[in-house]
Amino acid sequence: MRRKLRTLGSVALIAAMAVSAAACQDSGGGESEAGDCGGKIATFGAFTGPNAGLVIPSLNGSKLAVKQHNAANPDCQITLQEFDTQGAAAQATPIANQIANDQSFLAVIGGGFSGESKATMPIYEAAGLVMVSPSATAAELTTAGNKAFHRVVGNDATQGAAAAKYLKDVVKAQKVFVVDDGTTYGSGIAAEVTKGLGSLVASSDKVQEKQTNFDATISKIKTAQADAVAYAGYTNEAAPFLKQLRAAGVTAKFIGFDGLYDPAFPAGAGAGADGAVVTCPCLPAEKAGGTFAADFQKEYGQAAGSYGAEGYDAAKILIDGLKDGKTTRKDLFDFVNAYDKPGVSKDLKFDDSGDVEKSKVKIWAYEIKGGQITPQQEIALS
Repeated sequence: MRRKLRTLGSVALIAAMAVSAAACQDSGGGESEAGDCGGKIATFGAFTGPNAGLVIPSLNGSKLAVKQHNAANPDCQITLQEFDTQGAAAQATPIANQIANDQSFLAVIGGGFSGESKATMPIYEAAGLVMVSPSATAAELTTAGNKAFHRVVGNDATQGAAAAKYLKDVVKAQKVFVVDDGTTYGSGIAAEVTKGLGSLVASSDKVQEKQTNFDATISKIKTAQADAVAYAGYTNEAAPFLKQLRAAGVTAKFIGFDGLYDPAFPAGAGAGADGAVVTCPCLPAEKAGGTFAADFQKEYGQAAGSYGAEGYDAAKILIDGLKDGKTTRKDLFDFVNAYDKPGVSKDLKFDDSGDVEKSKVKIWAYEIKGGQITPQQEIALS
């Protein structure tokens, strides 16, 4: 009797398993969301180091998106693994190889900076891993035909044109001295600003990463009698440069770009930073859609800074794909290419080059007041 009951029990168990398996199949023979959902995403960028303040808000935005998804979907968990590159291409490259060779990773958020993105794009493309960057803005990243790279922000061709317009229409500059740090990002946006300013460029100069003395460049600025200085680069060099510029008695209006949207910039530049302006293709936190601003404030105890909303959007695109059952690299890649939904920073849809639709991009000017980076005005693009 016991043996017969055991046999009947086994038959019932097998039948139940068959029903369960059938329930996990959709009409097309594939697995449903419940049977095939979730996965693992890598994110890389300058999470430590002298320029980390620019990247941490976007990292936190991505982490918030994943946390909210996991809390609402206990049967569809997503893992976000962080890889710190300090923004350096030399550190990002071996990390990219590690991620590419680990088949558990299905997509990548990053890079945070343009140089590390440029260095790693071929690796991710060869591995079939889609990239969604919240903050890499160099125009050249989407002009060379790489299929992996996508970004949810406007590129520097757009930001450069807007910054040039701001210098002309708001600052009323007559002689602009353009400085860049020689990086992929810095030289790229300096070229775009120079093109937009035309004959208003009095002169230009290059500095180097990790440079600490800027006397030679400051001397050239004085000789040019510039009434505005446009600096293209990152905080580590820009902060001491501006501090030395003011100490040398140069009062020219200082304009930087999104690479300086970092609390460490006014902190490092000191009182002379007040009145400086930073442009960014990123929204003030309070302008973001939905409950993002309040959610970020509650989670981290502070307002989202540079690219916080964009970091959230970059993660949300991939989360939507994984939740929709796109759990292979190829399927998720195709999902991102076809994505067309509203995000918290803007409506999100990519063109064939991986750029977000230009008509949705907004450029803001932020002014430093009392050591704080504060929204000043949106710069009209037309």
